[in-house]
Amino acid sequence: MIRIRLDEPTLARTRIAISPLWEVWTSLYLLHRNPREAPWPYTGWARHARRVLAEVPATAPVRLLLASGRSAPDFLTPIPPSSTPTLADELAALRATPAEVIAEQIPRYHRPDDLPGWLSPFVTDRSAALDRLAGGIEAYWDAAIGPWWPAMRAALDEEVLHRARALAADGPDALLGDLHEQVRWENPVLTLMKSLERQIEAVDQRLLLIPLIFSRGALSCSTDHPEIVAVSYQARGAALLAEEGPGRTASPAAATDRLAVLVGRARAQVLRVLTRPSTTAGLAATLGLAPSTVSEHLSALLSAGVVHRRRVGRRVLYGLEPAGLALVQLVGDEPVIASA
Repeated sequence: MIRIRLDEPTLARTRIAISPLWEVWTSLYLLHRNPREAPWPYTGWARHARRVLAEVPATAPVRLLLASGRSAPDFLTPIPPSSTPTLADELAALRATPAEVIAEQIPRYHRPDDLPGWLSPFVTDRSAALDRLAGGIEAYWDAAIGPWWPAMRAALDEEVLHRARALAADGPDALLGDLHEQVRWENPVLTLMKSLERQIEAVDQRLLLIPLIFSRGALSCSTDHPEIVAVSYQARGAALLAEEGPGRTASPAAATDRLAVLVGRARAQVLRVLTRPSTTAGLAATLGLAPSTVSEHLSALLSAGVVHRRRVGRRVLYGLEPAGLALVQLVGDEPVIASA
């Protein structure tokens, strides 16, 4: 667990921002932790992104980051310079990273005698290394994320508006209490449900929440900035990745999806997400639907015997029965890999 203790001034300064650069990093982590096949709704996008990384030479600096996983200092994902920055804004901040920031952060992640080869140039030739990385990110973005970005940006704008309204109407307690199924808020401690054990004290700082389409439930926390603690979480509406992008229209005809023809488009989406067990809140976040709507679909699928419901601790998880898995694998357009 990562437990972040927030004092009152930090809690009162809670803000929300989007970050194209954090989307880049999170998309790479999604590819890294799903080396064979990414789950729906990321499956088609991930295949496209892997082709981009394999076939576009200018993405070479990003391929090094992909191999590194997530063991990287925070200077590579700087705090967004505004609430709605462009990728160009964030890459300008990345290119301008001071040498002293790099020198301060790297020892927190790696010993001097065990510095990974891909990270060494940021110490020995900072300006050139940062410029190469920014150029690689631009090439990767243009080919792998850019075609999806208009729809992603619209979903993120809606997410920010939804959270901002909750913050303005009911305060940070209500906002943090409903942030994500793997986030627990028990004032004054914000707990991220992760295998990593860490305790963080945020005193007279600012809490910045960053919703990400590519999160797939993977929460991250950045604490290297002296004034800001940043926490990313899964934004609503990731299902758009299955509908937007190269060669796709914004609303494909239902007749092209055999599973949707059989059970309806929304229930087909629920079944595809449930190839990995999820809670009602998790399904709602991924699909961009109201929890009440998801509950209605789950009730119908439970009655049909294609979905099961199990309690795990304080959470209720839904998953596929063998009949549901057969529906997705045999009737659905794209093959999936079942999860235990």
